[in-house]
Amino acid sequence: MKEPMEIVLATRNPGKVRELRALLAGLPVTLRTAASFEDAPEVIEDAPTLEGNARKKALALHRHTGRPALADDTGLEVTALGGQPGVHSARFAGPDADDAANRAKLLRELSGASDRSARFRTVVAFAEDGAVRFFEGVCPGRILEEARGAGGFGYDALFVPEGETRTFAELSPTEKNAVSHRGRALRELAAYLRARLGEE
Repeated sequence: MKEPMEIVLATRNPGKVRELRALLAGLPVTLRTAASFEDAPEVIEDAPTLEGNARKKALALHRHTGRPALADDTGLEVTALGGQPGVHSARFAGPDADDAANRAKLLRELSGASDRSARFRTVVAFAEDGAVRFFEGVCPGRILEEARGAGGFGYDALFVPEGETRTFAELSPTEKNAVSHRGRALRELAAYLRARLGEE
């Protein structure tokens, strides 16, 4: 029997690790985090695109560990703001901003806007044998005028996905994963890995 493929995750976020494990369950893969490798690089996310940041993180870990590596970057793209905050979503209100400050700035920027449409976009990069493949997931929706819900993180309490009346922060983790941008991107990756591992 073949050894499972070992994949290194470019995240130290336990919630994201749990999500990845759930979405890749059933595949012959073993997931390890960057933290389990000594001197794993802390990659500065300074690329101008989501693809660039995901690629940079995945390749850095792939080269450091010699194993396949997985990284993602996510942005909230708001129509009335010309696609911002986008790649700057995590630091929209400044380099040391927290989620509450980012949400407050978004609401200020959208004050009086009639078009509150937006979308979350996730790009997953999978680095193997020196090459990188990308998998993308998009979730359209709209931004509320005030936060609702206690779950989730980031902009979740302001974002209502298309076809829903509840925000991401009001959905259960299972409900959110079924429609979310990251869930969609990771299902694309899981399909690729299933085909890739099935061919061997």
